[in-house]
Amino acid sequence: MGIRSRRRSNPAEIPAALSLSAPAAVSLSAVVTLGAMLLPATPAAAAPRPWAPAPVNSCGETGFDPVNRQADPSGSTSQPPQTIKVPIPVPQIVTVSQYAQKPDTTRVDVALPTDPCASPCPDVRDTVAPTPAPPGGGSASLPQIEIAPDPEPIPIVVPGGEPPEPQPAPTPAVQPSEPAPAAAAVAAPQVDSVELVNQVTGRGSVNRTDTRWSVDGTDLGLMWESKPGQVAVVFGDTFGKGWKPGGAGTDTQDWRSNVIAYSSTRDLSQGLVLDDFVQNTRCHATEILDSRKVKNFETTTIPTSGFAVGDRQYLTYMSVNRWSKIPGMWWTNLGGIAWSDDHGRTWTKSQWARWDNLFGAGRFQVATMVPHGDYVYMFGTPNGRLGTIGLARVPTDQVLNKSAYQYWVKDAWIAADGANELLATPLISGTASELSVQFDAESNLWRMVYLDTVRGQIVLRTAADPQGAWTEPVALINTEDYPTAYGGFIHPWSTAKDLYFTISTWNSYNVYLMHAKLK
Repeated sequence: MGIRSRRRSNPAEIPAALSLSAPAAVSLSAVVTLGAMLLPATPAAAAPRPWAPAPVNSCGETGFDPVNRQADPSGSTSQPPQTIKVPIPVPQIVTVSQYAQKPDTTRVDVALPTDPCASPCPDVRDTVAPTPAPPGGGSASLPQIEIAPDPEPIPIVVPGGEPPEPQPAPTPAVQPSEPAPAAAAVAAPQVDSVELVNQVTGRGSVNRTDTRWSVDGTDLGLMWESKPGQVAVVFGDTFGKGWKPGGAGTDTQDWRSNVIAYSSTRDLSQGLVLDDFVQNTRCHATEILDSRKVKNFETTTIPTSGFAVGDRQYLTYMSVNRWSKIPGMWWTNLGGIAWSDDHGRTWTKSQWARWDNLFGAGRFQVATMVPHGDYVYMFGTPNGRLGTIGLARVPTDQVLNKSAYQYWVKDAWIAADGANELLATPLISGTASELSVQFDAESNLWRMVYLDTVRGQIVLRTAADPQGAWTEPVALINTEDYPTAYGGFIHPWSTAKDLYFTISTWNSYNVYLMHAKLK
């Protein structure tokens, strides 16, 4: 399959083209021209921070530094690639069974050793550090150029697989329309400071996820309170033994589309500490939402938010058809909801609570859902990172009943039907991606964090009601300071003055906890 273009290399470089109404086939020149027209003037680059050695955890393992820093003054650099491969697309017929195999529901529990630096499964994972690149800038010779065939699958569906057990259709429960004007604007949040707290995943992290759960490279880190005193943490495409920094890996590096962990550490100033992952074999975090892993059919299944209503856990997810060669863009098959009644150990995708991406026009492909009062609110964007935010709500006891949803259209909650989803009024001006939304009971305000690709920032907005009016964005993270950063997912135990959130960086392809002090 080769390395997939999972994420962009720099949010500031994403062209603000390909709006929801853009045709599927756009010439490269048109993208570049329109992107140049819509992007603001490039701000003065922030000076890199002074060089510092990569962080080391308490076990002496070297981690990753996501900060933009000056070059190593000793002159030590990694060797340049000896071969540069130029991919050439080659059509390839691929047969895909009509139904997927039923996911493996085997689950095991492995206790961590008393010594935090000991490997719980030394027979599964070697703990030898990778050989560092030799200092001195490497070879002075020019790299070789190699033309490499890049298979472009053409999926052909054939009979086969295991049909899923049919789920009974929900009883129609159309909600009457009612007015819902936006509330008065509140004061914009003021950020005192933002600092990196800890590396959450990967080699050298406090959690040592590589040796404990075969999580060497991963991203996202979506969080919700799964029960009192415990937070569930879900990650996206995950890679194990053999993975190396520099983005997502390949299907030969123990690829799982998603994994889930749990945390019970209240003192977030000490970092996001993970207690355990759901595992299918010893020291191996299992994939909780299956995917077909066939490009141009279903490349992967990525969680987009999680929440709990009573004892039931819910996950929203997007079924990704393919990643685009244009940074920051992808195409989805649908956005859907899955549920778990065994505290997240196994999950079932709803056959009814799904929003198909017909002609690429779906408004709720990347959804974030938040329970509050009698409703669960759904904030959604189209596929990719250049869409606007729509809003819907559903009674808490009807989450899996699509007919019970109402969409916010022109200051009113409008009953669900196929057209109203597309008519949802944008909550804010501009584009947003990978939303994280929380109601903060302490300040009685809603908070929204997301990546603004045009600004090259992860930003914060607040509002009195889900439908707004939302404040203007305030920067939390600049990608000049944290190159290739994306995400921005709020920890549910944040307070009015202490906002904790996770970010991912593409170059290290791991997750970090950040702390913003708010005035």
